[in-house]
Amino acid sequence: MTIHFRAARLFSPVLALLVVAAPAAQARDEAPVLSIPAASKLPAPASLKPGDPWLYRGSDIPHDEGWLFGELPNGLRYAVRNNRVPGEQVSIRIRIDAGSLNEEESERGYAHLIEHLTFRESKYLANGQAIPTWQRLGARLGADTNAVTSPTQTVYQLDLPNAVDAKLDESMKLLSGMIREPALSTDNIAAELPIVLAEKRENGGPGKRLADASSELFYKGQLLATHSPVGLDATLQAATSAKLKRFHQRWYRPENTVIVIAGDGDPHRFAALIEQYFSDWKGVGKHVPAPDFGKPQAPKGAPDMAGLASKLGETRVMVEPDLPRGISVAVLRPWGKPIDNIEYNRGLMIDRVAQQIINRRLVERARAGGSYVLADVNQREVSRSANATFIDITPLGDDWKAALQDVRAVIADALESPPSEEEIARELSEIDVNFADYYEQRINQPGPRLADDLVGAVDIRETVASPETFLSVLRGMRDRFTPEAVLEHTRKLFQGPVTRAFLLTPKAGEATEEDLRKALLEPVDADNGSRVTAKAPSFADMPAIGAPAQPVARHQIGVREIEQLDYANDVHALVWRTDNEPGRVTVRVRFGSGYRAFAPEEAPYIKLGQAALVASGVGPLGATELDAIAAGRKLGFDFGIEDGTFSFEAQTRREDLADQLWLFAAKLSQPRWDERAVERAKALSQLGYDSLNTDPASVISRDLDWVLNNRDPRFATPTPAQINDTTPEGFRKVWEPLLKQGPVEILVFGDIDPAETEAALARTFGALPQREPIPAAALARKVTFSPVQAEPVVLYHHGEGDQAAAGVAWPLGGGVKGLRVSRELEVLSQIFNNRLLDALREKAGASYTPYVSSSWPTDIDSGGQFVALAQLKPEMVPEFFAVADNIAADLAKNGPDQDEIVRVTEPILQLLNRSLTAHVTWMNLVEGSTVQPERLAALRTLFDDYTVTTPERMKELAAQYIPQGKGLRVAVIPKGTELARSVPVKGGAAGQHAASGSASR
Repeated sequence: MTIHFRAARLFSPVLALLVVAAPAAQARDEAPVLSIPAASKLPAPASLKPGDPWLYRGSDIPHDEGWLFGELPNGLRYAVRNNRVPGEQVSIRIRIDAGSLNEEESERGYAHLIEHLTFRESKYLANGQAIPTWQRLGARLGADTNAVTSPTQTVYQLDLPNAVDAKLDESMKLLSGMIREPALSTDNIAAELPIVLAEKRENGGPGKRLADASSELFYKGQLLATHSPVGLDATLQAATSAKLKRFHQRWYRPENTVIVIAGDGDPHRFAALIEQYFSDWKGVGKHVPAPDFGKPQAPKGAPDMAGLASKLGETRVMVEPDLPRGISVAVLRPWGKPIDNIEYNRGLMIDRVAQQIINRRLVERARAGGSYVLADVNQREVSRSANATFIDITPLGDDWKAALQDVRAVIADALESPPSEEEIARELSEIDVNFADYYEQRINQPGPRLADDLVGAVDIRETVASPETFLSVLRGMRDRFTPEAVLEHTRKLFQGPVTRAFLLTPKAGEATEEDLRKALLEPVDADNGSRVTAKAPSFADMPAIGAPAQPVARHQIGVREIEQLDYANDVHALVWRTDNEPGRVTVRVRFGSGYRAFAPEEAPYIKLGQAALVASGVGPLGATELDAIAAGRKLGFDFGIEDGTFSFEAQTRREDLADQLWLFAAKLSQPRWDERAVERAKALSQLGYDSLNTDPASVISRDLDWVLNNRDPRFATPTPAQINDTTPEGFRKVWEPLLKQGPVEILVFGDIDPAETEAALARTFGALPQREPIPAAALARKVTFSPVQAEPVVLYHHGEGDQAAAGVAWPLGGGVKGLRVSRELEVLSQIFNNRLLDALREKAGASYTPYVSSSWPTDIDSGGQFVALAQLKPEMVPEFFAVADNIAADLAKNGPDQDEIVRVTEPILQLLNRSLTAHVTWMNLVEGSTVQPERLAALRTLFDDYTVTTPERMKELAAQYIPQGKGLRVAVIPKGTELARSVPVKGGAAGQHAASGSASR
């Protein structure tokens, strides 16, 4: 298995990390209760067809017996399944077999617009009540309630927590009304269209232009070339009730609908509910077949490709000054409905091995000094329009021709000569460990993923298979993975009627389409220098960390059965064996001082460390050797820089745990310093910097932390010039001492053998040298909020003239003593978020994605922030500031009403409850407790802090932490423009509180 080097664990709000078990139920204040009729008594379903599962017709793939399949007389198909992960949750997916490719030219964008309107108003849901209703039922907006429109389908998604029969019955009724009878009225179109256009605007810019241009090239002559789900302004603005109803009647029909339900309940009841609410649905008018999506074809007279069994078709060169240089080559074949049988899947597995071998060689070529930093070969089926093999290349510098030739040379070698048995065995071992892991964890497959997988299979006209089937097919065909077979499949990957190529460059005049054509037609010599030939190293041969040492103290921490082991070298371990997640082990190591460790002049090395520290290797193992030693094992190596600590993390399994511990301990005691890894990280950082100018969201991502944290260099994204001034020697000088400093906390949770784990800890972390103290200068560094000023801080982007972003932020605190307040502030932030969404999206149509968050570091005693953000038009920036100011003022003066609180606390309560069994939950909660034991005491109030509150408490917090007029305002506007100063004149008061309003989606 390849160890994936990821810069850091993603920072998430505390709620996203909690996923914890509920203690005994607490008393709660009275709140408005959603009126839900009692569950109805349903007859046994008559439409189930256990002997004729429709998904498997014509296939010899064994039926995944967990799924029950049925068909209604009207043509609607469904699949239902009992699944208890997460507990008490039911996942519902309703798939309509129509997306943007089903639109006529005058209807472009209609599929997506109807998706929005479906949430606005429908038979059983009044205008604007869909999302508030789901929130009262415990479903979170976006995470649990959503919809997606793609070129080929529209899928409505609901993950319903605490899905007792009455709630599930009511939800199915509401969903049936949404799908069958949305209110596609003139008034609703007028209200929803600005939101759809705002979404389109926020996703515009260079990235969207690149996506559109590449689609127009690769799928020329096909619907996919121009039919993006977002549509066109002109066709959207011309939408009428009559036009949308015609589209809805044409495609929203029972025979075009598949319903999938997977969850903690009786699948026969799921089927009966589908019958109850969808059996009497009849399509309007005659059935309309899907349009012909077209197929890729070479232009007349297209020349043969050098080294490929394909014709060279069209090429395109696109100039985008702020995007990094890149090349995409697509070998295109017509898509056809596969005969999804076992033999077909055997072929896919050989294809997978062939691709992995090429991609590993491409990585080795780059590491050895190639003229590109990234290259990848990837075969995929695209929107039932093409079966394509894509070659994507990011050149190291200006010489795109050299990068293209380097990659073509590696591919030419793969097409010319078969791989070695050793290369095949290595890739097979990686696939095998993934499939075996999937099989071992089969009882913990989450319902949402199972439902999504089945919907995805329907979309591509294939089946789903159980983990047992995956593993047995792979292991039953080992003799089929011969060098000759892999060579044959490799050659087929690069065969097709037409190949098209796209060059993206930041420099005008750098290349022409003819230059790109000539480069692709030039003969290329095969380069076999990147074939993996060295014998893989063995963990048995790795140097010892030191003399094994047993813990000097141990005790139960009083949470679950977690035991703390203390070692004399200032290492502390938290160990917990669980039996409900077979095959799953998480290891997390926390050490050092995080962002506090860096002096201002060392700031550029922070970003380099995120990319190069792990990639530099450990002990005798460089990046290539790490890949090799990990083959056939489940190992990982994520690295994170947090407020007050550094962290390593990995998902592993019991049989690989000792080796995983050695890797982490060796990184602390035997770090390797690889000049090439640093130079590669520098190149990637410099290549991507200009792309952070392309739109307001990118500028916010790059600069907001820096602006809010008093322009502290530690939180700035280093410029190319600053990166250029760094050196491998400087990198080592900064990072080497940091690996030695501070106590180490290691957490090992999951399906482990405690005795074996303790023995492995003794050989690894117990054997580490005595830890050095964190320097006083690092401990003294604080995070300081920027002084609030009268005028907004103005930043500039290089993107579209109709794009802007605005934010307002208030300083909070930090530290463990404020944990209870930090949880309450998260509740307040979500109340603020609902109001902002209601004001800016629903009432003003000004922004599609307003967002509010509250952060509170626990490793340090400062740095928390309450931040509200939105993307919108430049002229609407003053409107955002006025709305945010009004919300803050009203919350501080009047507080929220009880229904607003329920709409936030009920989803949080359900999130906590349904995440009861995940060991990572408890890891997130108890991490840091070996240094700060008071974290454990704060667990006692976890549920109360998040779910038991009052309007008066929220009002008190708002007055204290987000006072009106005391936030720092930030605006991102187009370069060359001035900040608007006045709020646009319009009716109504967008900032005023409306208790019952909410977003449509």
